Amino acid sequence: MNKAEAKKRIEKLKQAINKYSYEYHVLDKLSIPESVWDSLKKELADLERQFPDLITPDSPTQRVSGQPLDKFVKVQHKTPMLSLNDAFGKDDVKDWMERVERLAKQKLSYFCEPKMDGLAISIIYKNGLFYQAATRGNGQIGEDVTLNVKTIESVPLRLYDIGIDYPEEVEVRGEVYMTKQAFAELNKKQRKKGEPEFANPRNAAAGSIRQLDPRLAAERNLSFMAYDLVTDLGQTTHQQVHQFLNKMGFRAGDYLQLCSDLDEIMSFFAKLEKLRGKLPYWIDGVVITVNDLAVFKSLGVAGKAPRGALALKFPAEQAATRVKDVIIQVGRTGVLTPVAVLEPVQLAGTVVSRASLHNFDEIKRLGLKIGDTVIVQKAGDIIPDIVKVLPELRTGEEKEVRVPRRCPICRSPVVRPKGEVNYYCSNKNCFAIQREHIYHFVSKPAFNIEGLGPKIVDQLLDEGLIKDASQIFDLTEGDLLPLERFADKSAANLIQSIQKSKRLPLSRFLYALGIRHVGEQTAVALARHFGSLDKIMSASIDQFKQVPDVGEVVAESIYNYFHDPKNIKFIKSLLDKGVVIESEKTSKNLPWQGKTFVFTGALSHLTRSEAQQKVRELGGSIANSVSKKTDFVVVGDNPGSKYEKAKKLGIKIISENDFLQMLNQVDLPK
Repeated sequence: MNKAEAKKRIEKLKQAINKYSYEYHVLDKLSIPESVWDSLKKELADLERQFPDLITPDSPTQRVSGQPLDKFVKVQHKTPMLSLNDAFGKDDVKDWMERVERLAKQKLSYFCEPKMDGLAISIIYKNGLFYQAATRGNGQIGEDVTLNVKTIESVPLRLYDIGIDYPEEVEVRGEVYMTKQAFAELNKKQRKKGEPEFANPRNAAAGSIRQLDPRLAAERNLSFMAYDLVTDLGQTTHQQVHQFLNKMGFRAGDYLQLCSDLDEIMSFFAKLEKLRGKLPYWIDGVVITVNDLAVFKSLGVAGKAPRGALALKFPAEQAATRVKDVIIQVGRTGVLTPVAVLEPVQLAGTVVSRASLHNFDEIKRLGLKIGDTVIVQKAGDIIPDIVKVLPELRTGEEKEVRVPRRCPICRSPVVRPKGEVNYYCSNKNCFAIQREHIYHFVSKPAFNIEGLGPKIVDQLLDEGLIKDASQIFDLTEGDLLPLERFADKSAANLIQSIQKSKRLPLSRFLYALGIRHVGEQTAVALARHFGSLDKIMSASIDQFKQVPDVGEVVAESIYNYFHDPKNIKFIKSLLDKGVVIESEKTSKNLPWQGKTFVFTGALSHLTRSEAQQKVRELGGSIANSVSKKTDFVVVGDNPGSKYEKAKKLGIKIISENDFLQMLNQVDLPK
C-alpha cells in the first residue's frame, strides 16, 4: 500500500472507529463484535506505525476513549485511567518484550493475569472508608457511579487492616463484571418482562452501573475484581499490588502468574485459553505487566496506553478484513461456489486468507463488492465465512461481483436449474468436477484412504495414472515410486491403505459416490431404509420419498444418479475391483435411533467428525442448528450461539465428558 492509499484508508478507519467508540463507551450498544472493533484499531495502529507522518491529533490511537455520559456528575481522575494496547499472538508479545527491555536496558519479569470482560472502575477510599467510584470515561474525566458501585457486595465498604496506617486517600482500580450465572438470570428476567436481552456481559455490567436508580444496579448481582492499587502503600512490584489488594478485602484475581520469559507467558496464556470456558465469568485474554513498578513507571506512556503493559487477546472468532478478489471454485457436483480472497487476518488461532460466500444469492444479500471491508467469522472447525459488509469504509473504488457465463475451468456454459440457488457447469466431464469428486471419494467420511490427500491426488491426475476414482484401486507400488514424495515405505503404506479401504459400510459408500444433495446424514438414512445397494439402485422416486427427510428434489437426484449408465458403469467397476459393501446395523443395534444431536465448541478427546460418526453408528442423527426437535446439545470449549439457543429452548445440554460416558453406557440416559 502506497502513502496515498494509506492516507485514504486511515481516514476511513478513523471515522468508523470513532463511531464504534461512541457506541461502546457512551451508548453501551456496540453494533459490531468487539473483536472486529479491535482488529480495525490494530489495522489503524499498524498503518500509522508504517506512515508516522499521517498521525493526526484526532486519531483514535491518540486518546483513550469516548466522552462521559451527561446524566452523571463528572469526576476528574487525578491519575489518568489508560487503556492497553492489544496483542494477537506470540510475535506481537515478543516484539513488545524486546522493545520494553531495550528501553529498560535490562532483562525483566512479567506479571500475568486474566483480562476481565467488564467495565473499568476507579474507587476512592477516604480514611479507610468507601468514598467515591467513577467510570473511566475518556481517561481524564469519568462519571460518578458511587451509589451503584456501593451496592456491589465484593466491594468492601471499609478497607481491611493490613498493619499499616492508610493515607487519607487510597485509590483502587478494577473491573465491574457479571458472572455467567448472573448474566443468564438477568436475561431471563428481561425475557419475562418482554424487554430486549443484553448481547454480552460487558454491556450488561455497563448498563447496570449506569442506572440512575441504585436499586436497579443492586438487583443485577454485579461483582468486582481489583487489578491495580494507584496509591503508594510501599508496594514495589505488580505482584505485590495483588497481594496488598487481597489483604485489603478485594478479590484480586484467581489465576495469576509471575513469568520470566516469553515461553512462560505463552504457556500461561494457553492454560487460561483452555480454562476460560469453565470459569464462572468471562475473560477475553491475558494482561501482561512489567512486574517492577519503578521500571513500569519509567517506561512511561505511548499514545493511549502505558508502555509497560499489554493485553494479549484470545483468538477472535470474528475480525475485520478486506476482500481483495472473488474467485469461482467448481465443486464435485459442478456447482460454482464464489470464494472471497481476503487480506490475511488472524482468526480463531489461524491466519485466514479465504472465506466461502456459498452462492451468488448470498453475495446479493450481503451487498458485497470486491474491495469491501467485511466481518469474517470462524467458529470451531467451520470454514470461515463473511457475515457482514461495513459499507461505511467504502471509497467508491469497489467493484460488483458478477455471475460468470462460462465455467472458469472448461469454458462450458453455466446453468441454473429451476428452483435452485446454485449455478452449475453444464459439462459433466469438466476436469474440475472430476478432480473434486476424487478428493471427496478418498476423504475420511467416504473411503477414508489414509495418506491420499489432495496433493497426491493431483500428482496422480497430472501423471495420468488415474482418470476417475475407480482407477485408484488399480495402482501399484511401482506406479508410485517414480513420483515425488514417494519412497519404498511410503508407496507400500499407501497401497496398503487403498486395499484396506475397500471394505466399508453402505452409508459411507453412498456418500463417497458424490450424489447431488446426499450428505452424510442422508446417506445413513438411505442405507438404513433400504439395507442394500441393489434395493437402492432399483428403487423408484416414490420409494426414495419414503426415507426420512428425503423430499421431491432429493429423491429425483438419487433416482437420476442410479439410472445414469455412466454411474452404473462406475459402480460396477468399483465392485469388480474388490470393493465390499457391508450392511448397516439393524434397528435392534441402534440405541440412539430417533435422537438428534447438535455439537458446538471445540472438543478435546474427539474431532467433531469422529463424534458425529459415533452418533450415526448408534442410530442418532446430526443437525447443524438447534431447534425444538433437538434432543442433545454437546458443548465443548468456547461454544457459540447454539449453546445460548439451547438454553433458551430448554434443550438438554451435555459436556464432552457426559457424551463420552453415554458412549460407554450405550443406552441413552432418561
